[in-house]
Amino acid sequence: MLIAAAAVLGVVAGTCTGYLVQADREPTGLPPLSQPVLTQSKGEAPEPLSAARDRRVRTDGDLRELLLEKPRGTREPDWPMGEDGWMGLAEYAGHYEDSGSMFGQLAMDEFRRAAVVGWLDDDDYSVEIRLVQFRQEETLAAAGNVENSQYWAEDMEDTDSWAVPGTEEGRAYVHHSPDAEPGYEPLYGAEAHAWRGDVAMEVWVYGNKPVPKKMIMDLAERQMERL
Repeated sequence: MLIAAAAVLGVVAGTCTGYLVQADREPTGLPPLSQPVLTQSKGEAPEPLSAARDRRVRTDGDLRELLLEKPRGTREPDWPMGEDGWMGLAEYAGHYEDSGSMFGQLAMDEFRRAAVVGWLDDDDYSVEIRLVQFRQEETLAAAGNVENSQYWAEDMEDTDSWAVPGTEEGRAYVHHSPDAEPGYEPLYGAEAHAWRGDVAMEVWVYGNKPVPKKMIMDLAERQMERL
């Protein structure tokens, strides 16, 4: 008991001594709360981008002006393509097999508008190009739209695909097996899908003979350059 009492008294004495030593010391100053003042650069601020260089200004304008122009000598298509170059949500969703479900999905993805152009050339190839724009306040819907289209394109048999230069994961596809139905000529197809910002690009080419790789790639590259 004497040893235990001595140990307790020793701890108490050491603690008191520590407090007394600390009380005799000068207080340590705290570091300043404010950060050092940063010098502001001099000179004029850079000029804002022109409409030609600001992609957002261009895509918020008339989206139809960003579509490829119809080549000279081509003919008007014989299939409906929106009204005055515009395609509404219902018409766009109608191009999918399950149009009802796609309508709801596009509405959830904040579909904004779609611009479309198409033509028939002398070799009887039909071309249709769509620019589909989304509001993208919640998700990157343009990228999702392209990913969904690529999934179905890659699921088709006897198909080759290539990356579209200058795009983020954009690809072009040529389907070598035609769509053959009784009473109709075989129909060959090719397609390309890419996106930039809030706009998804779709290029569709059909013909009664195989679509050349050069044709679909050229259309996709030139259209993406305009975005």
